[in-house]
Amino acid sequence: MPARDLKLVVIDRDGTLNRDPEDFLHGPQDWQPLPGALEAVARLNQAGWRVVIASNQSGLGRGLFDVETLNAVHARMHKALAQAGGRIEAVFFCPHAPEDACDCRKPAPGLLLQIAQRYGVPPSQLVVVGDSVRDVGAGVAAGCDTHLVLTGQSAVHRNGTRPPDLPPGVTVHDDLLAFADALIARDAAGTAQERS
Repeated sequence: MPARDLKLVVIDRDGTLNRDPEDFLHGPQDWQPLPGALEAVARLNQAGWRVVIASNQSGLGRGLFDVETLNAVHARMHKALAQAGGRIEAVFFCPHAPEDACDCRKPAPGLLLQIAQRYGVPPSQLVVVGDSVRDVGAGVAAGCDTHLVLTGQSAVHRNGTRPPDLPPGVTVHDDLLAFADALIARDAAGTAQERS
């Protein structure tokens, strides 16, 4: 598939795909998908979208858990997705602590730029979704099509209030399933318009 035809969604992990832990996931037993999230990934896959994760994992840099634990969490995630008919094809993560001042910890755009480079597409071709202003800040900084879901850190805004500091141009959805349905519908409408 030519890179220009690649349909790639980049999702945040904690609070977007799975329940947001109070501090960090201590092990695979703590990984719990949000309602409808696994189905959302499966629907995206069935509609031709490739899905990858971009996640801050500062617990690594702080020594709170190791890569083996992170891999075990992701093994549980991949298994649950497979059982639901979905697939995450890659996980990109920032292992640094905030004080490391790296360029890959969201809201810096480094992780998203790495993903664009790895897949050989311009950042503007990426569709990015997350549950925090930090996630959408990274998407906007990288020049991506950026979306916020009202789960995890943004669940408090389900009452209709607008998240503070939300950059302009960010589309808001109730959850990952609503995002997936909206993206699939938008893509289908665009394809139909191209054919007419």
